[in-house]
Amino acid sequence: MTDTWHLSAVASLVENLDKRLLVALRDGSNIIGTLRSFDQFANIVLESAVERIIVGKMFSDIPLGLYIVRGENVVLMGDVGANGDLDGTEGLIEVDNAEIIRAREADQTAEAMKGDILKRMDFLDE
Repeated sequence: MTDTWHLSAVASLVENLDKRLLVALRDGSNIIGTLRSFDQFANIVLESAVERIIVGKMFSDIPLGLYIVRGENVVLMGDVGANGDLDGTEGLIEVDNAEIIRAREADQTAEAMKGDILKRMDFLDE
């Protein structure tokens, strides 16, 4: 039964060929590109791909070009529309790549510090 479901799920990718898709990956990154090809394992090829990085109310698209994604890394895929009207940038401010990378690093540092503080507080509760 699972094999049939898997094959039908992969076969449904045919409907998305030549469409602009947003692909969410297991590592948390979001890739937007035009679906050009796929195989029986749901490995996909995206053309004119960009990595969309969102930090707070800022976003930036880092160009990737032709991009291959292993099927096991895909969490979800969705159509963003031909002209990007469903791309999820409403209310966000577009910034340059250097600025978004600095913001992401600062955000990751803050999250690491928050984790350290929470670990220490948990230790104090015992």
